[in-house]
Amino acid sequence: MKAVAFDAYGTLFDVFSVAALGEELFPGQGEALAQLWRLKQLQYSMLRSLMGRYRDFWRLTEDGLVYAAKSLGLDLSPDKRARLLEAYLTLTAFPDVKPGLETLKRRGLRLAILSNGEPKMLEAAARSAGIADLLDCILSVEEVKIFKPSPRVYHLAPEHLQVRPAELGFVSSNCWDVAGAASAGLSTFWIQRRAAEPPEELGFTADHTVSTITDLAALVRG
Repeated sequence: MKAVAFDAYGTLFDVFSVAALGEELFPGQGEALAQLWRLKQLQYSMLRSLMGRYRDFWRLTEDGLVYAAKSLGLDLSPDKRARLLEAYLTLTAFPDVKPGLETLKRRGLRLAILSNGEPKMLEAAARSAGIADLLDCILSVEEVKIFKPSPRVYHLAPEHLQVRPAELGFVSSNCWDVAGAASAGLSTFWIQRRAAEPPEELGFTADHTVSTITDLAALVRG
């Protein structure tokens, strides 16, 4: 294996870390807002792909936030909307991320992000998490104008990293994302962050399942 591509949201960056700001702005509703916001964000990405109506992930994320606030009956002022959206640029990285990437980098592997995220969103989050220097490239669906799990997205990684699909590992904590990558012919690693979470019933399973990114070093040989 010569390269590893990582999903961003939920895998490297904790999308639910926005709940703290949500709670500050809307006491008693922070967790519910974060959960519904994430749900609509994913739902809108898949719906827009099916509709053939691409909209970049920054604007799609804003749409999900607006829907979530309306659904919960929250008064989302322009200032609160801006603050919540800006929080996506500095999402908290999971504690296993930086040490896990550092170990893989020392093994001589090329590392990348492969995400639905809009490029500037991903670059800002990577800088904030202190992992930008560990990445060889940041790949966004913006290049193909369709969201995961389209196979066109997963084909970006071996193309840009200049490796054969068999030489690339794809890592995600989102099991549906792993299924999409497996369907596209990539070797896959599922970060099962919740032990009770079962695999998706999509007919494509992960080649390897681990609990943290630091567990990958034992499985991936550069």
